[in-house]
Order: sequence, then structure tokens, then C-alpha cells
Amino acid sequence: MDIKKRDLIKNVSYGAATLSLLNLTACGESLMSDAGETAAQGIANQDAPISKKQWDKNVERIKARIQLPKIPNRDFVLTDYTGQGDGQFDNTQAFKDAIAAAHKEGGGRIVVPQGEYLTGPIHLESNIELHISEGATVAFIPEPERYKPYVFTRWEGTELIGYSPLIYAFKKNNIAITGKGTLEGGGSNDHWWPWKGKWKKADWTISEVENQKHTRDVLRQMAEDQVPVEQRVFEQNYLRPPFIQPYLCTNVLIEGVTVKNSPFWLLNPVLCTSVTIRDVHCDSYGPNSDGCDPEACKDVLIENCVFDTGDDCIAIKSGRNADGRRVAVPCQNIVIDKCQMKAGHGGVVIGSEISGGVRNLYAQNCEMSSPDLARGIRIKTNSIRGGLLENLNYRDIHIGKVKDAIVVNFYYEEGDVGQFKPELKNINIQNLVVEEAQRAFVIRGYPHTPISGITLTDVEIKKVEKQSQIENVSDVKLNNVKVGGALIKELV
Repeated sequence: MDIKKRDLIKNVSYGAATLSLLNLTACGESLMSDAGETAAQGIANQDAPISKKQWDKNVERIKARIQLPKIPNRDFVLTDYTGQGDGQFDNTQAFKDAIAAAHKEGGGRIVVPQGEYLTGPIHLESNIELHISEGATVAFIPEPERYKPYVFTRWEGTELIGYSPLIYAFKKNNIAITGKGTLEGGGSNDHWWPWKGKWKKADWTISEVENQKHTRDVLRQMAEDQVPVEQRVFEQNYLRPPFIQPYLCTNVLIEGVTVKNSPFWLLNPVLCTSVTIRDVHCDSYGPNSDGCDPEACKDVLIENCVFDTGDDCIAIKSGRNADGRRVAVPCQNIVIDKCQMKAGHGGVVIGSEISGGVRNLYAQNCEMSSPDLARGIRIKTNSIRGGLLENLNYRDIHIGKVKDAIVVNFYYEEGDVGQFKPELKNINIQNLVVEEAQRAFVIRGYPHTPISGITLTDVEIKKVEKQSQIENVSDVKLNNVKVGGALIKELV
């Protein structure tokens, strides 16, 4: 059976309720209508390192735009809707019934008491808070058929009708996931993760049938061919769902919970406005276990979180290749504050699905360190992705042990084989201290598009083992930059 062929693409009739989700053009236009306002506020278009006063002012402006969800003061306890926390009972219907009851009353908290609650996907409505009490675990059953019917979703920056995320909301207002309990995704060497196929840490038999490459490759080609999203449906689908994905939502809060063993990306708000993620512990070592990936979102605060992951800790994204350019919504106005990054491919990352661009990022007061942390500050793109990346700011960051401290790579994955040159503007890194790195810098531009627009100020990388990798750099400003105890005047 050749599951690469298009004859496996199944045109499914979803009815008006589902197909009404597909009109994203108008949504994208409304999100873009105020894209220029940040420049008017003085957040963007900085020509020099930002002063502390201006930096603080810009951060406060972004925070002031972010609204927390307003949830009615009513509790709907899961066990009052046949829920059982014995680790064996299937609570899928209990969650549906509790959410329906709260929605009928105009919203409220769905309270999950102590215990272990097995369930299938949870779909939130507006004005609903899912509260996982301390001592409670919501464990998602790792059976793919449970995550049907398919929903409108994104997978690695490309839209499709695919498996429901484990926790999902579409076009909702005022939603929250809170509490000191645990969300268990069920990803393991036996479930979900083997669909990755080849992976350097794989501890499973690689299947030529149950392998995401067959679905992924066709999906990406469909996006390039501008196939309508409602036709991007697969009878044999091996694209693992993200854990938490609010899509086109406003006023989103994720707070306090521990998120473990995700099938795919952990926290993935898409095209959302006013997102707060705080005091969350992300703990997942599987393939593509990105901790937090805001995609094409506006006004985002990520603070006091811990990331211990099998992929990037935080990765800012805005759609992949043709699909990202079609939707054309940047990720913008993002504050990352007081987070801790342990294992992962990168600490604070831009890309690689960044075709819609990113602007106005402020990352500060973060701690990073692990023998398994590959990169500290990372920008990854190529000439297929492209993207305008502007006003990205990092300060007061301490890195203990890392492989590569600062990475800006235009040769990520496919390299220079496209027609969409990445563009960097106003990238500022200030007051960065690295105790130990294998390499201080990996900065790789193209001969036709050298890397420029970066300013490093008060950066000290105390111990390095290898020479940096520098290719095609034309304008990187260095102000008090030390590597291995020596003050350097240029990147070599």
C-alpha cells in the first residue's frame, strides 16, 4: 500500500458547523488591522540598544494590553457529572456534560477533584475554566480514534482538518486551564511517539506504515498547491496532535498546571489575542516536545514557567512556507519573563515555522542550564520560510551550561533553496552571561543575504571549548562582548 498517494486523501463532509470554521481570511485581516499600532506606541523601530527605561516602558505597554479571562464564579464539579477519579473510568462524557452544563449557565469552573481521571479530548467553550485541583491528574487515553471527529487545526505551521488536540478551543472567548494538578498526555515509546519514525533518541521499531512522513509530505505539498483547507483530510493520518491548542481565541489563561508526556507540542495557542501562560511546568522528553509555541498570536505573556523538554523550550512561530504567507499574521507583542529552561533544543527560539514574521519580543530574567540544552538564544529559518523578524530583545539572561550560546541560522533544514530571504531588524541582546558553552556563536547567513541588524551589549561567555561558526555576517555590533575572558571587537 502506497500511503503517500493522494488517493488516501479523504474528502469528508463535516456539515455547516465544522466547515464554518474554515473562513480564516477575514480573521487574519482583522488581526492584521492593528499591526502597525506598535510602531506608533514606540515599541518597534529601535535603531540602537534599548535603554532600561524604554525597555521597561515597552514591556508594560504589552502587559497592559493583555486581558485575563473573566470566568463566572460558579463551580461545576466533575464528580457531580458521573466523573470518577479511580484511574480506570472513562470520563470523556463526564467532561462533556460538565462543560455543557456550565456553558448553559453562561460559564464557570469545571473543577477536577483529587484522583486520576482518564479521558478523551476536552473541548472548552467560552467563559469556561478547567481547574485541575492539587492531587488531581487528568490522563488522556492514547487511542487515536478517540481524537476524532477531526477538527480545524495546525500541524507544524500548516492548516488541516486533523486529530483534535487533547485540550482544544476554537473561536472562544475567556478560557482558562488552571490549578496545581497534572495533565498527562500519554505520549510514550509505545503510544503516539513512534509515529515520528526516525529519531535519534528513538526506542521503538520504526514503521513504514504508521509514520508521520507519509501524511506530512502530502500535507505540505497541498499547502504549496493552495488546496483548500477543508480538503486537507487524511484517512490514514499519522500527525500527532498537540496537547493544548486554543485556536482563534481571546483572553486565554494557562496557569499552575504540570503538563507531561505530550504526543507533540505542549502549549500551542494559534491566532489568539491576549494570552497569559504562567507558573506552568512543562515536562516531556518525546519527539517534537516543544514546551510553548505561540503561533501568529498577539499580546502574549509567558512568565515563571519551567521547561524541561525534548525539543525547543519556547518557540515563537507564525506559519510554515506558503501556508504562513497565505494567512499572513505575525506573532507579535510577546513578553517572556522569569522562566527556567532545562533540557531542550533551544531556550528562547524564533522559528522555524516563521513565514508570517515576528515582531516585538522581550525576553528577560531567564535562567537556562542543562547538559542537554543545545542552544540558548536561537533564530532558525531559511529561504523557503523567509519572514521579517524585527525588534527581538533579550536581556538579563543567565546560562549555566549549553552547547551553543547564540545561534542565528539561515540554513536550517532545507537551507538556501527558496526565494524568500529572511530579514532581521533590530535584534538586541543585553546583559547575557554564559558560564560554559561548547561554542559561543553559530551565526550563518547567505552570501547574497548576510546577517545584519544584531547588537550585542554586555555579553560574557566565560568558557568555550570550540571556535564559533561565523558565515556571511555584515553588520553585528559588539559592545563589551567577552568570550573566554577576552574582549572581542568582531565575530570571527
